[in-house]
Order: sequence, then C-alpha cells, then structure tokens
Amino acid sequence: MPDQPSIDIPRRSEIARAHKEQGGRIAAVLPIHYPRALLRAFGFLPMEVWGPPGIDPSLGTAHLQPYVCSIVRNALAFLQSGALEVADVVIVPHGCDSLQGLGSILIDFVRPRQPVIPLYLPRKDGDSGIRFLADEARSVYRQLEEITRRSPSEQELTACILREEAADALLATLHHRRRSLDLSDSEVCRVIRSREYLPAERFCEIALAALDRPAAAPKGGIPIVLSGILPEPHDLIETIANMGAVIVADDLVCCGRRLYPPGRSEDPFLRLAESIVWAPPDSTRGSAIRPRVKHVVRLAKESGARGVVFYGVKFCEPELFSRPDLRRGLQEAGIPSVVIETDISDGLSQQTITRIEAFLEMIA
Repeated sequence: MPDQPSIDIPRRSEIARAHKEQGGRIAAVLPIHYPRALLRAFGFLPMEVWGPPGIDPSLGTAHLQPYVCSIVRNALAFLQSGALEVADVVIVPHGCDSLQGLGSILIDFVRPRQPVIPLYLPRKDGDSGIRFLADEARSVYRQLEEITRRSPSEQELTACILREEAADALLATLHHRRRSLDLSDSEVCRVIRSREYLPAERFCEIALAALDRPAAAPKGGIPIVLSGILPEPHDLIETIANMGAVIVADDLVCCGRRLYPPGRSEDPFLRLAESIVWAPPDSTRGSAIRPRVKHVVRLAKESGARGVVFYGVKFCEPELFSRPDLRRGLQEAGIPSVVIETDISDGLSQQTITRIEAFLEMIA
C-alpha cells in the first residue's frame, strides 16, 4: 500500500454543480466513444453514464427486452428516475445494438425533457471510417448550434481539441506507468476513470499529482490483463489485489480501449475523428477481429502478464462475438484466459471470487 495520502478526486455531483454555477451546461453521455472537445467548445461538460450500478433497474426493465445489457437498462432507469435532471442534453453514441435501441426509445417513445443527440460510429477503421465520423461530428455540431445558438469557430474548436489531447496524453502515461505508481491498483483505476467526468484541465492536475509522486518499486503479485467493459462493482479491483494479483495492463472499454492518440489533420472535425478511429481496436467500434487479437496478445506479452481475465457484462453482443477468437489467439500464444460475466447491479458474488481465485492459482 502507498505511504502517501490517496489522491483527492472530487465527486461527480461536486463537479457538475461547480460547472453549472459558472454558467456551463452538462451533457449526459452514454458509452462509449464520442468527441469530448466538440461538447466543450459549446460549453457542455461531458459526464459519462455507465449504467450506473446500485440503482433500481425496474424503470428501465419496463421498456426494454430482458436480454438487453444492464448498462443500457440501468441508464434508462437512471434517466427515468430523474437522477439526470442536472443534464442539459443527452448524447447516445451507437456503440452496439442495445445503445442504438436506447437512442430510438429516447427520441421516439420515452422522451426526456433534454434534447437527445445520437452519434453514429463507423463500423470500419481507416480513411473511410474517419470521413464518416467527421461527418457525424459536423452533424452533432449543427444540432448543438441549434440548441445553444452558438457557433464556435474552428480556432475555438481546435483549442478545445488540443486541451483534450493533453489530457489523453497524461491518461496514456498513467496506463503505461501504472505498476510503478505509488498508488494501489484500486486508486489507479479511480484516477483513470475520473476522466469520465472531470474537465480536461482538472483531470490533468490530478494525473500530474499521481505521476509526480516518488516512484515506487513495481507492484508484486501475479500479473494479469483485465479485459471487458468496466470493472464493476467498485470493490472488484481491490478484491483481485487481495488475491495476490496485480493488473499490469487493461483492455477495458471504459479505460484501455480509449487511449486516444492525437489527430493530425488541420480540419478540426477530421482531427476529432482521427483520434477516435486510431484508438486501440475495439469490438464496440466495429474493429476487425484480427487487429483485436493482435492487440490483446501484444498487450499481454509486453506487460509480462501471465493471463487475461475477461470480465464481461451479460448480453454484450460485440464482446460475445469477438471473445472466442480472442481466447483462441491467446491460447495459440501460450497465454491462458478466463471468462466471467456479470450484471452491473449485482455485487461481487462468491462464485465470481472463486473463479478468479482458481484462475490465479492455475497461472501462479
């Protein structure tokens, strides 16, 4: 455990209140990929909605099929309960069929008081995907222009892009140095996930505070890669550490698959799109399976991991489709893996704990 005090990370409610008091607006953003800088250029602070866990899902269940993932179900319940009244707009990226369905429900059937803006993601990497996403960003710009009666210039948008790129660079450094940081795995995860709601400038302060602490000896333990959607419930990371394992890299949708490199285009919309499309291969972004397999195998080998824990959300089709090929590729590379599925409303079950313990014993 670190000798120094933990990093102080403000709560979401505190950040939202401060932003609103300064005359800003809040954008409630569903997973997964979206142009943060574009929202900031219009004065919106994006605050991501990953479910959340720990709420009554019944309000969402009433409008969705039973096989829809718990992230989407809980997000709808959260919105229906009035817990997102602080938001001024709702952004729904179409990262999967369930999210696309949620966008349609919010636009056509269960309409919140806030405007709902869908964002269609490309289903192909490369230049065609970049052009498609740039056009989508321009469409979002026009909708935000109509809502706010503002028209940020290219210079204003570029300034916001550079600020987000600086935050993303620090985020990548946190990932790369996670094992030598003077923070527990749980604290590292909290700092990384604070990117989901903190303004870029505030996140940079917290990231630098974490990186500026004296370097610690590399954390001991059985090295693993954690893959999947998100590490919920919150005590999952601490439980894994208590079992004698250390997370040396992650392939989580909410974390490691959102290490966005800087774009290069002088056109701000193309630059926004480049950054997202050039991120690590992701099933929810329609990346081909071969680059996904290559990426996960390389992540495991370069980090020195002895195994990969796939910690998934039930009924997540993009992950379910790609996982057999991923596990096959890992097996061919001599890297064992285990699959665990959960509902984000469930606590950490004894069955899950036992399966992780058995896997760690096998690879120790």
